[in-house]
Amino acid sequence: MSKLYLVPTPIGNLDDMTFRAITVLKEVDLILAEDTRTSGKLLKHFDIATHMQSHHMHNEHKMTDRIVQRIKSGETVALISDAGTPAISDPGFLLTRACLENNIDVECLPGATAFVPALVNSGMPNDKFVFEGFLPVKKGRQTRLKLLAEETRTMIFYESPHKLVKTLGHFAEYFGAGRQVSVSRELTKMFEETIRGTATEVLGHYTHKPPKGEIVIVVAGKTK
Repeated sequence: MSKLYLVPTPIGNLDDMTFRAITVLKEVDLILAEDTRTSGKLLKHFDIATHMQSHHMHNEHKMTDRIVQRIKSGETVALISDAGTPAISDPGFLLTRACLENNIDVECLPGATAFVPALVNSGMPNDKFVFEGFLPVKKGRQTRLKLLAEETRTMIFYESPHKLVKTLGHFAEYFGAGRQVSVSRELTKMFEETIRGTATEVLGHYTHKPPKGEIVIVVAGKTK
């Protein structure tokens, strides 16, 4: 039966790949990968020989209709990103929406995603939270920060290592120096670490120790 599968891949530790994900990737007709070089290593590790094609933010608009037609013709397709669950700050939403609009069955497998372990081990309330992903780089950043300063739920952000200090400085400025912050870096990898403290304390840590790797920031909501 033709279908689109959204398949999570490990965010670092290959042992986090599920048996079901491996089975699906071996059985589909085509794998859409954000970066075929990165995913090629993963597929080789698990002895997956399925044909692979690039599908990323720069070509997903022009490719979507073509992929939809292939699935409607009877093919099964799996979408993977470089790491984690597709469509979470990665390509996937456009193709998923197009498939649903064309009455194509879409199935998302459970699996790795970076923000869940970062949220849980932050020690902050996780009964209600808001996932913000990456903040606007320039236009709209100040407006977004002013709005989020009033957010009472725990907030989750993704950030690149070379922008972390700047972003932590903005959190201290807009949310207050004493707002609680947790920065998780290199989750599931050899040098995984989580630094917790006030915005000022965490900013001071990374000012003196420039970070490397993938980063998730968890920020406490405003207390009522």
